[in-house]
Amino acid sequence: MASAGAAAGGLPGMAGGLGRRALLGRGCREGRARAGDAEPRPAEPPAWAGGARPGPGVWDPNWDRREPLSLINLRKRNVESGEEELASKLDHYKAKATRHIFLIRHSQYHVDGSLEKDRTLTPLGREQAELTGLRLASLGLKFNKIVHSSMTRAIETTDIISRHLPGVCKVSTDLLREGAPIEPDPPVSHWKPEAVQYYEDGARIEAAFRNYIHRADARQEEDSYEIFICHANVIRYIVCRALQFPPEGWLRLSLNNGSITHLVIRPNGRVALRTLGDTGFMPPDKITRS
Repeated sequence: MASAGAAAGGLPGMAGGLGRRALLGRGCREGRARAGDAEPRPAEPPAWAGGARPGPGVWDPNWDRREPLSLINLRKRNVESGEEELASKLDHYKAKATRHIFLIRHSQYHVDGSLEKDRTLTPLGREQAELTGLRLASLGLKFNKIVHSSMTRAIETTDIISRHLPGVCKVSTDLLREGAPIEPDPPVSHWKPEAVQYYEDGARIEAAFRNYIHRADARQEEDSYEIFICHANVIRYIVCRALQFPPEGWLRLSLNNGSITHLVIRPNGRVALRTLGDTGFMPPDKITRS
């Protein structure tokens, strides 16, 4: 088909060149910032997140608000005995033990239950919980406690696992219930909760993180080994927050049912991820992700 320039009697090559220059010129004009144009701003974290993130690539040593120096009121120092007094107070607030956090995702359950109480473990899910319990017992660790979500599938997973860890106390909490922690980036088309769900669940799951994930109390003398049995969204968010990765990336991680995620929190506040979603102790035909 002839170009508009050729139909008007002009040279096709010249018309094409002029057309390209016109398009380029228009593109440059449209792309150039004009006076009064608003500058693009990065996405703001939700209000409940507070000042949780110091910036990309920067480790915040006081991420859990337990850095010893931050707990001391320097204005009240005695001028004469200042240095000795400061050293004594720092030692008083300094953690001495390491915390080992084992985050367990519940086993496979009946996803078609109309009510939450009907979403019980499947026969395979019960097998998975047995395998996870055996794995934890085989580690030979002195577990201090099991904290679990109050949802049915987490309760049933806990009951099975705890049979392999006799004497370990169990604590139920609503903070660890499943939910929508924060809007994921990049977004996904198959899962789009209402904005109010992020607002309500996000604050609760952040509260769970702040309540349970921190360096050891200064009074703790020995290393601790704690199990938290909950849900995929909660675990993925906690891992991102603990490692100070952008929490919006939580949905890029994937966790199998009955998997073990192991976080280590050192006395100086440094955090390491030993394992993420480990199910290597399960036969391949027992592994699911529902």
